[in-house]
This record gives sequence, structure tokens and C-alpha cells, in this order.
Amino acid sequence: MKQLREAAVFLEANNLGKTYTSGKNSVVVFEGLSLEVRQGEMVAIVGRSGVGKSTLLHLLGGLDRPTTGSVKMAEFDIFKVADVDLARFRNREIGFVFQFHHLLPEFNALENVMMPLLINRAPWGEAKRKAEALLGSVGLSSRAAHRPGELSGGEQARVAIARALVAPPRLLLADEPTGDLDGGTSEDIHGLLREVHKSQQLTSVIATHNEGLAAVCDRVLRLENGRLTNLELTIHGDRKENQESLGPPLKGGVPELG
Repeated sequence: MKQLREAAVFLEANNLGKTYTSGKNSVVVFEGLSLEVRQGEMVAIVGRSGVGKSTLLHLLGGLDRPTTGSVKMAEFDIFKVADVDLARFRNREIGFVFQFHHLLPEFNALENVMMPLLINRAPWGEAKRKAEALLGSVGLSSRAAHRPGELSGGEQARVAIARALVAPPRLLLADEPTGDLDGGTSEDIHGLLREVHKSQQLTSVIATHNEGLAAVCDRVLRLENGRLTNLELTIHGDRKENQESLGPPLKGGVPELG
């Protein structure tokens, strides 16, 4: 932990805010959020459904643009560039894992893992070699030719993790990666996420409801009422709230948005 505290800040959100507008109606998800994640750190963001965890991850990963504020990755301000350049940056530097995996049903596991490299115009043979190696590392070599509909939920999660790592990225963002898995399978994926975080030398941010997954992370933040709050371990191993706030509370709380 001391090494992590001394590591350079890798991901930085400053005064981040997001408001959705439809006609005359505006919904503020959060505003004034600031966050620093150090290189090599694995951070969990917890909070009730609809509090804005997914929105925050989308902003951190450049999938959506904020209403206010900035996001920097290794000092690079990701929202200072055009959409096409942001897309290239995302594909090259950030890996995403989603709750429902979003695997392409008409392609097999190997082809799904190859896809980010093929989109980036990597040679077929190179993409195939890297995808095969990653499927092997997540224990799915024997399932490479199977399509998503022929895989269990846990196997689909492993394919999604392999796909997220194939670029390879420096930042891994995972949004409820075990949200639709049973307890035993979830525990396996928790271990796998921790393992690949370490072996691939990643910086990771994970939104989750799962206490087991949060427990394997280096730091846990709660998103509630439009602000982030640090949680710390007590001597009994439970989480307690650190009163240091990482953003102002929203008046009246936050709306039910994911």
C-alpha cells in the first residue's frame, strides 16, 4: 500500500459534473466530483443502484463527455480532442468490461477477443495469436471456437475480460462485471480480475455492488448524494466511512440514473 500511495497519479477527474437535459427538464447526476487514482491502484466504487456509478465510469473512460470538468489520463486531457481522436485513444489505452458483456453473438470467443485489434487494423495472424494467448490465460483455450450462446455466464465474463485486455490497455474500467453471476462464479471472477490487474500492470476502476469484489481492491469509494466518500478498513475488516468528501453533496440527493 505504501508503494501505491507514493505512485504517480495516473487518472485524475477534476470538478466533474454531468447533467442530462430533455426539453425544458434537466437532471443533475452529480457535480463537482474530483478523483485521483494512482498508477497500479485498483479502486472500487460502490453505491446503490441509480446513484451514477455507470455514468462516472463512462466519463472516466471517454464514452461520454461531461457537462463540466475534466478527465486526465497520464496528464493527457481526454476531452480536449475531437471525437475521432478520443475513440482512437479509448481503443488503444482503455479496456472496458460490462455487466452484460456485450459479446457479438455471431462470432466465436476467439473472434470476439480479436475484434478490438482487427478494428485497429492489426494483421489477422497477430490478432489471432494475442487472442489465443489471452483466452489461455483466463482458462478458455478449449472454448475458443464456441459462440457466446454456447458459453456459461462465467465463461462469457472471462471472454469479456480477455477482450478488454487484448490491446493491451493501461486502464481497466469494469461496470458491475459480476452483477449477473452466481456467488461461486462471482468469486472466481473476483480472483481473475485481481490476477490480471497485477499481471498486466493495470490501473483499474470497478463499479460494483458486490462486497467480495470491493474487498479485493486497494481502495473503496462510495458514491452517494452526488459525492464520493472514501471508505477505510476497520481493525475488524469491515468498511467504515472516512468523512473526507471528494465532491459537494447534491441538494435533494440524486435521481435514479445508472
